[in-house]
Amino acid sequence: MRKSLLAVVGLTAMMLATPSFAAKETQADLQKEAKISMKKARSIALKKVPNGKIASSELERENGKLIYSFDIKTGKGGVTEVNVDAINGKVVDVHEESAAKEAAEKKQEAKEKKPPK
Repeated sequence: MRKSLLAVVGLTAMMLATPSFAAKETQADLQKEAKISMKKARSIALKKVPNGKIASSELERENGKLIYSFDIKTGKGGVTEVNVDAINGKVVDVHEESAAKEAAEKKQEAKEKKPPK
């Protein structure tokens, strides 16, 4: 009986430690982990798209990495997304998004942020 109880407690602890079971991290939690500031990351991102203007920015965990994500509007009408590692300041991803793809992504994010009915 005691071994079964310990097994259940251990399994519960492991489930809570995995992202799918853990409570959603707050911005404050993420900021405590970040080693570089949003301001520094913004500067790094703008070096990749020098003539762009930052439309949005956020600190998030993506694929297990803590990153700053910047959507930078360009003169082409599209958006360049630049992701900067929040620990070491290295650019981990840069990709172009069309205006239509960007709008669809924003719609999906808004849907995910809505509380369930």
